[in-house]
Amino acid sequence: MVQGFRRSYAGKRLCVLYFFITIMVTALRHPQAAAQALTTEAPVPTPAAASAPESPPEAGFPVATVLPPPAGTSTVVIEADQQSERDGHYTLDGHVVLRYGDRTFAADHVEYDTESGEVTATGHIVASGGRNDELLYATRGTLNVKTQRGSFDNVTGSVGIKPGAGRLVYANGNPFLFSGRRVVKTGPQAYEVYGGTVTSCRLDHPDWVLSASKFTVDSEMARASNSVFRLLNIPLLYLPYVTQPVDVTDRQSGLLIPVVGESSTKGLVLGEQIYFALGRSQDLTVGAQYFSLRGWEQMATYRFKGYGDDFAMAHYSGLLDRGYYTGGSFVNQGGEDVTFAGRHDLSGNTRVAATAEYLSSYPYREAFTENFNQAVSTDILSVAYAQHQSGGYVVSALTDKYQGLKRIPVGTTQGQEIKIFHLPSVEFAAMDHALGISGLRWSLESTAAGLKRVEPNFATSGVVERLDVHPMLSYPVQLRGWSLLPSVGVRETFYSRSRQTPPQGTPAPPVQSTAPLGRGDVEVGLDLRAPVLERTFDSPFTQRFFGTAVRHTIEPSLNLRYVGGVNSFKNVLRFDAVDVVSNTRELEYGTVQRLFLKPRRAAPCTAADLKPEAERVKDAGDVPANGQQWDCGSREWITWQLAQKYFFDESFGGAVVNGRRNIFDTTLNLSGVAFLTEPRAISPLISRLRFAPTEKVDVEWDFDLDTGAKKFTSNNLLVDFHKDDVFGGLSFARLSAPGRSYSQGVSVATSDFNQLRILAGYGAPTKRGLSVGANAGLDLILGTVEYGTLETSYNWDCCGLSVEYRKYELGSARNESVYRFNFTLANIGTAGNLKRAERLF
Repeated sequence: MVQGFRRSYAGKRLCVLYFFITIMVTALRHPQAAAQALTTEAPVPTPAAASAPESPPEAGFPVATVLPPPAGTSTVVIEADQQSERDGHYTLDGHVVLRYGDRTFAADHVEYDTESGEVTATGHIVASGGRNDELLYATRGTLNVKTQRGSFDNVTGSVGIKPGAGRLVYANGNPFLFSGRRVVKTGPQAYEVYGGTVTSCRLDHPDWVLSASKFTVDSEMARASNSVFRLLNIPLLYLPYVTQPVDVTDRQSGLLIPVVGESSTKGLVLGEQIYFALGRSQDLTVGAQYFSLRGWEQMATYRFKGYGDDFAMAHYSGLLDRGYYTGGSFVNQGGEDVTFAGRHDLSGNTRVAATAEYLSSYPYREAFTENFNQAVSTDILSVAYAQHQSGGYVVSALTDKYQGLKRIPVGTTQGQEIKIFHLPSVEFAAMDHALGISGLRWSLESTAAGLKRVEPNFATSGVVERLDVHPMLSYPVQLRGWSLLPSVGVRETFYSRSRQTPPQGTPAPPVQSTAPLGRGDVEVGLDLRAPVLERTFDSPFTQRFFGTAVRHTIEPSLNLRYVGGVNSFKNVLRFDAVDVVSNTRELEYGTVQRLFLKPRRAAPCTAADLKPEAERVKDAGDVPANGQQWDCGSREWITWQLAQKYFFDESFGGAVVNGRRNIFDTTLNLSGVAFLTEPRAISPLISRLRFAPTEKVDVEWDFDLDTGAKKFTSNNLLVDFHKDDVFGGLSFARLSAPGRSYSQGVSVATSDFNQLRILAGYGAPTKRGLSVGANAGLDLILGTVEYGTLETSYNWDCCGLSVEYRKYELGSARNESVYRFNFTLANIGTAGNLKRAERLF
């Protein structure tokens, strides 16, 4: 283990002691606290009481003051096998039950005075009810049904658990159980427990208890002084003062469980947070962490949940980094990261929403985020919009900012930052609408936007105005299973500025021109879908090999498209997909093949199954020729989609630049991987294969095969396995595509990417006993492990311990080993720095 960990070991023993003390001292009401699942079938616990005085002091018996009875308590309903009454004094025996208000009192023998409300009972006392679902068992006791005060001997009880259907069930997610030699009831929802224990573990022999000579319990909190925390019946900690929440209907502010950890780059980690409950719908968490090798990190999180889909969430984190020296150079990776996400629905058709992020330093996120995907990503997108939609019409107002660091080459720390802004953009769209009774359908896409782009050696001056209008007409035709959709449209785009591109082969970057630019095009399309070809294989061989009948469907498609009139492609400033429209004459062809397995025990469709099954069958083209429906429960076994384009105009109207990566809207619509570096007639073959050999295994293989270059430009394989508590996964990603070209004249011939991800494990968050899991990410080009995790946990009935080792190796920016753990008490919370969202299981 690292030296920093050895040096801090003695100090950490004190920190760990402090950490355990604060488990029970702080108000543990944070809604994100992870809790282990418990069985609802266990009997009410009867933990042994700690040593305590034989009886409470006299001050523990408050003098009752008769108050007006609460609503519903003036009437007491009596049930008993035998009863006698004299001057309002009842003597009751055998299965005695008193019902008053929302409470029930039962015993073997009861003396009840109607005038004073005083009840004296012996034998199998059970008192239940109240707002917090109180439940109390005792051997003898007294109770005043009017003042709700009394005392009980030899007590076990609970809050948050109530009888139901022959068993005890949780009334909320935070049950509270107690026992005591004597319990004094000081009010409707207040108790004093003498010589007892409290726990949230509902077992005959709880995994953990807290014992003390006296507990004070009210409607919100249980409190005790000089208590002892016992785990698996072993006394671990003496706690001078402890509180335990009782009522979960109202959240409570307070200190959260401290964070203690160890990292090879951060050193000893000590952290604490304060939770503020800002009413029922919002909260705020503020905290800080101290890294012994780096400095202070501060963070804050605000959350709001409103009506319906309304929400808001903001998070801030920042590091005051002391920095470090490497190779004679000083490195400071401090920074700040602020994120916000929110939505508000003004009506059922109108909403406003936003997602925003401010990042002051890419090295800060790469070095200190706990999320690997964030650590390797340099893209930041902020969007805010308002939208109204009604009757197939959509009006939107949008502003956004894209910020990305493009490295030269990929994998190094050198790079250039690109920023693109929409300031703002107003969009109007009309989905397919019928044009009278002509059978024609019309649609419209239009935008008016202010745009800006900034990158090294190039920037637009001020804001570039762009107006784009794109109407379309189509005429759908259905004939004997054939679907034909001819369409025609025009696009007219106006730019207030344009771009001057140097001659090909000149290393100078493009420059902005103040001359406006108009671009117009004509678009003609023809989409043809043939009837679905199908066949059912139910021969004895098929039945023997697959165990059931198999249905095979083939869905062929052709799409012919023409775009003409874009004669100034190289002079268009690039901001988004609207700006990469080019001339094209192309034919896209493809097929979708599916294999369905018939259920081995075929059953007719129920009314609930019929509609969704019909829709699925229709979408898949799975309609037998004889008109009989395929039995419900059929499983889609294999889906294989193939597509390719043939370009009659190989240069796309002169838009292709030789030797550089070219991206047009027609190539983006086919694949997200660039392939144009010169004029060409045939696109790569696009394959998307989904295979589910069993209900517990899923396989996906996606690739782009460049038949001209005779190579895979992308090749991705995903395998997922899940059976009971065993799970595993594998992903392989290979990219070999044209590289980026940069304004400094630097270019990368190929974007080369070869990654392998592996996941395997046994267990689950709530599984009793041992769970273990591991994952790793490998860079097959560099031959390094970018990250790896090994996690193990052991859960008892009411508590659990998890330990994790994690490794990051991201070049010079981050080479870190970190140890994490958490200790969970059921229905209480989780202590440690291993967060639920970052666990393997």
